[in-house]
Amino acid sequence: MKKTRKNSKYQIGLVIVGLSLLLNSCGENQTPTGQNSGNTNDTSITNQNSRLATIKQRGKLICGVNGQLPGFSFVNEQGEYTGLDVDICRAIAAALFDDPTKVEYRALSTQERFTAVQSGEVDILSRNTTYTLSRDTSVGLEFAPITFYDGQGMMVSKASGIKTLEDLKGKTICVQAGTTTELNLSDQMRKRGIDYTPVVFDDPDAMYAAYQQGRCQAATSDRSQLSSRRSALPKPDDHIVLDTVLSKEPLAVAVANGDSAWFDVVKWSIYALMEAEELGITAKNISTFANSQDPSVKRFLGAEGELGADMGLSNDFAARIVKHVGNYEEIYDRNITKTIGLQRGLNQLWTKGGLLYSPPFR
Repeated sequence: MKKTRKNSKYQIGLVIVGLSLLLNSCGENQTPTGQNSGNTNDTSITNQNSRLATIKQRGKLICGVNGQLPGFSFVNEQGEYTGLDVDICRAIAAALFDDPTKVEYRALSTQERFTAVQSGEVDILSRNTTYTLSRDTSVGLEFAPITFYDGQGMMVSKASGIKTLEDLKGKTICVQAGTTTELNLSDQMRKRGIDYTPVVFDDPDAMYAAYQQGRCQAATSDRSQLSSRRSALPKPDDHIVLDTVLSKEPLAVAVANGDSAWFDVVKWSIYALMEAEELGITAKNISTFANSQDPSVKRFLGAEGELGADMGLSNDFAARIVKHVGNYEEIYDRNITKTIGLQRGLNQLWTKGGLLYSPPFR
């Protein structure tokens, strides 16, 4: 009996060891979803599962915009979309397809914009949207680098004599529903102890029409939007945007959460606009950099390295962007400075006292 018991124990031990080896061998080459095992093929597999692959196969980018905001996204008389937000979409299309026209624009309201990203109706939201903690965490968005540093302001008529927020005591203020401006207005006026009457609108056109008709003594929104809308009024010079800034409003492009491969393409396409300006590369002079021996320039333009291929793009993706769309300064000047007259301010490069800063292209 003793001998039998020992043999049984020995056999059980062999079974346990065998099972252990089998389980370990099965798990050796497994990599958790979303993690890179170190194999260079993992990047391409990630890209294949990303929205990036869908966009490439489709052959165009679907971009959610405002469509009613001169300087940022606006449809001209020829039915063409123009503006800073539009040029961001064009830049990404240039990186993807070497063709900035391969974009389908979807005009989205304030209420529609987040759902359109969440549902996959659009690939990207480039629509004067403020980057906030709650939107970044609870709304299912991932924000790319800030493309425009803004702040909430107040527009009034010159004839009103209003010069400060305190002058708005007892007055009516037009504000758009479902925006950060509605909460900011409430917070700032409550903090100052100023009683006012908000007149809330779902549609921005209705809001500015009400302001123009005198139904409210002031209109509040991002200063960029106020400047844009002011330029479209019948007599722009009869209105002013007060110097008072009520809040920080960093505007950024957004994509759906959980897709790092697609997010990388969007993120680095935007950084390319900033880096090109810092390097002094423009749409007009880019050809003169073809023989540059500067390692930073060579990597940026794709003459050496695999920066583009690592993202599933052509190595010259940044060069494509600059060639077709220009750098950030060129985009800003033609859309913001010339259209609505806003100087760059915080939207300068870090080297000129602004906040625009691209991580290294290496």
